[in-house]
Amino acid sequence: MSRVIIRTEAAPAAIGTYSQAVKIGTTVYLSGQIPLVPASMQMVSEVFSEQTHQVFKNLAAVCEAAGGTLNNMVKVNIFLTDLGQFATVNQIMSEYFAEPYPARAAVQVSALPRAAQIEIDGVMEVPSTQ
Repeated sequence: MSRVIIRTEAAPAAIGTYSQAVKIGTTVYLSGQIPLVPASMQMVSEVFSEQTHQVFKNLAAVCEAAGGTLNNMVKVNIFLTDLGQFATVNQIMSEYFAEPYPARAAVQVSALPRAAQIEIDGVMEVPSTQ
């Protein structure tokens, strides 16, 4: 089965040696998104809630480029520099996802790229195109 590299200008460009997402069959592996504004490649703000919204917008753009939506995500990994912000993540996530929700993990890390406070990656299953 061949790999399809997913790329969209509606999400931040890769800032390293990785792709925004890779699709194999109907499974899409999404790289971590941090709260960069795609047009400027700058952090959206220092406010945690604004960073969280931007991350979900970035993920949604990559999901769309791969032929799906956030609701096609089956696994989400959330990396936070302050696990005390988890309730805020839950509240904001409920604005972007409908039930049934994806499986999820959330962990606190000591640092993230570009001093982001949150990063999210995941796996998406899209409808078959055959």
